[in-house]
Amino acid sequence: MMINRSVFEFQLLGLDDVTKEQRFVLFFLTLLSYVVILFVNLTLIVTIVVEEKLHQPMYIFLCNLCTNSLYGTAAFYPKFLFDFFSKSPTISYSGCLLQAFVIYSYATTDFSVLVLMAYDRYLAICRPLDYHSVMTKKRIAVLVFLSRLVPLFCQSILLIMTSMLELCDNHIQKLYCENWSVVKLSCSSITNNNIVGFILIFFYLSHSLFIVCSYVKVIKSALKSKEGRTKFTQTCVPHLLCLLNVTCALMFDVMYTRYGSASGLQSVKNFMAIQFLVVPPILNPIIYGLKLTQVRNSVFRLCRRQKKDLS
Repeated sequence: MMINRSVFEFQLLGLDDVTKEQRFVLFFLTLLSYVVILFVNLTLIVTIVVEEKLHQPMYIFLCNLCTNSLYGTAAFYPKFLFDFFSKSPTISYSGCLLQAFVIYSYATTDFSVLVLMAYDRYLAICRPLDYHSVMTKKRIAVLVFLSRLVPLFCQSILLIMTSMLELCDNHIQKLYCENWSVVKLSCSSITNNNIVGFILIFFYLSHSLFIVCSYVKVIKSALKSKEGRTKFTQTCVPHLLCLLNVTCALMFDVMYTRYGSASGLQSVKNFMAIQFLVVPPILNPIIYGLKLTQVRNSVFRLCRRQKKDLS
């Protein structure tokens, strides 16, 4: 029987097996995670904005990465925290599509920003004489704009295709809405959605391949001098850790959503589903904040300045 989409609500079943006591603990752990995400990302953003010496391409891209983390997590955490107090969490049809759009445009934007950071490091280490002529303010602005626009465009295509499907069910076995979980509820053929989905998966996996290829050249160039090795260790290692972090977390979610066993433990499925909304937003700013000397020193200097102003 077809469901009338004008009054349609999805039921989110991810918390069905969680007891009251477990919900209480999970609520505070989730709240703590969100507070940490807000703190570490805002700290890095404010530091980069305030400190003029950090107004360089690498740090502008890093600021964009942190801003994107705030954008993506805002679509998940407030709603998820509210769901702990609901016996049967629901979300409207339009709210579900919007949540899926924001969360996955956040995830794919992370890949785009990491590509920009890899390109920046390639120019800085392999072509230092061309660096400032290539990475002009205008080009940086265009690259940042495209890093946001392309993922939004890709997710808009998925959103439009999903919104055209006729749905026969309203139960989503996850803690939040995502495109494939809605597509699987369709009464009609989802072949076109599947094809476009795979194209986008391979498109963003090619981002990782591009980064790896660029770093092969960077490593070869860095090994030729002590200065190159130092620059690689200080700026490229954090970037590679962030890439590994984002790629593994997102691929776990994508593969488990499509091919994971339906009979598995709900707690395992929940963990697989939310790790890219927990791990990268927390670890990325910490990795860069601790590893990049300029950022670390600027954060400490800003903290000391604030402490002095308060006293």
